[in-house]
Amino acid sequence: MRLDKFLKVSRLIKRRTVAKDVSEQGRVWINGREAKPSSTVKVGDELAVQFGQKRVTVRIERIAETSRKDEAAEMYTLLKEESNTTP
Repeated sequence: MRLDKFLKVSRLIKRRTVAKDVSEQGRVWINGREAKPSSTVKVGDELAVQFGQKRVTVRIERIAETSRKDEAAEMYTLLKEESNTTP
């Protein structure tokens, strides 16, 4: 599945256009490598997303073309949530 679609379906990012923009800005990594919106994701991949001062790292557990809101969180496991604030 394409990265931008996974981000939207899993509800890590609410809209696919925003997921595409974030990826194009170099703020998404798959297994430690910078990823483009068209990059392919698969079960077991580690995905890191930079949201402003916060970086969220998840492991992909399931791929689905669509998901309901209550099922979306089952598509990944949260591994880390780091804040990049400096004093």
